[in-house]
Amino acid sequence: MEKDERADRRNFLARSAALTAGVVTASASAATGSEALPAWSRAPGTPLRAYGMPSKFEEPVKRVVTSGYPTVSPGTGSSLTPLQLLDGTITPAGVHFERHHSGVPDIDPKAHRLVIHGLVKRALTFSPATLDRYPMVSRVHFVECAGNSSRNTGPQPLQVTCGTIHGLLSNSEWTGVPLSILLEEAGVDPAAKWIYAEGADSAAMSRSVPLDKCMDDAVIALYQNGERIRPEQGYPMRLLLPGWEGNMNVKWLRQLKLTEGPQHSKDETSKYSDLMPDGKSQQFTFVLGVKSTITRPSWGMTMQGPGLYEISGVAWSGAGRITRVEVSADGGATWKDARLSGPSLTKSVTRFRLPWEWSGQPALLQSRATDDKGNVQPGRKAWTALYSPGNRYHNNAIQTWSVKADGSIDNVYA
Repeated sequence: MEKDERADRRNFLARSAALTAGVVTASASAATGSEALPAWSRAPGTPLRAYGMPSKFEEPVKRVVTSGYPTVSPGTGSSLTPLQLLDGTITPAGVHFERHHSGVPDIDPKAHRLVIHGLVKRALTFSPATLDRYPMVSRVHFVECAGNSSRNTGPQPLQVTCGTIHGLLSNSEWTGVPLSILLEEAGVDPAAKWIYAEGADSAAMSRSVPLDKCMDDAVIALYQNGERIRPEQGYPMRLLLPGWEGNMNVKWLRQLKLTEGPQHSKDETSKYSDLMPDGKSQQFTFVLGVKSTITRPSWGMTMQGPGLYEISGVAWSGAGRITRVEVSADGGATWKDARLSGPSLTKSVTRFRLPWEWSGQPALLQSRATDDKGNVQPGRKAWTALYSPGNRYHNNAIQTWSVKADGSIDNVYA
């Protein structure tokens, strides 16, 4: 346990007398075992299982599913990670967010191939089994859709959960082959500056990626959190571009074509462009901004009376590592440094925590993240000034939760 974490825990315990008022105290009979045992302590449990599943009591921990064209194309849409129901930093694979443009293909790994071609000395073809023979790396990185938090760009704040607003974000340990190894084997033509990446889904989802990024930290990911990537995450392989727009991490990857310039595919022109105040559209804003949100307490939860609570949330940056998260309970008038819980990795989610004594009076909770490049999360007013009112992408503005005197919590703009 880190020194700061021990000090924080002692501080919390020293201040927790008020908390005990809400804790059910065990009776003496229960403590000695003389009271009737619950049913699960009086009979054998379920047999061993080949693949574990969450407790049935955790059934509400699910993604929120949305579809823009439910009757025409039910496979087009997204499902959002329930951030407010999770803790730690790793997202379980079963609730990792999804964004599909034509459903999830059912790919036979024995028949699937990745082709690297275009401006290379020799075109190469890889099966998943072939890639298993290459040296691999394991890295923890987030994936975030560029349209995440767009629900907070409308004229009125929606009263929905934290995950419904910010849940196009997930964090996993990814394992796979560095793309630079495969490109070096293919022999990159000096004229090549970009790579066109295309998926094997029926929408042929595709994006253009600068070659420099592919030679830096890009990975052909085969595993997620220790198991093979799930179909909705790109089985049997996906492109992983740490810190960059989510749909550039092309799933079900089937071709990488080296080119002199970007291809301006439909997925990088019809969407994922930023609308600017002068009426123009800005393309290729790849890196995701520094960002954070408080996940607890948040909308849908109810405060259980005045006393001590832990404010907890997540922070991340596409530019690097989170170095600081500040929390305000008065709408940004004053700030306190939160504790960063666990390792703070580059282009990865960091958990933050702060003990908070709620007086029972109205409060405006906010978090503000800073990364190791000196980037600071903007307030809503500052972020809004950067774009046209119609822009829905790259919203990394500060989130505000309004705690009311009756304990209910609203999503507000502040």
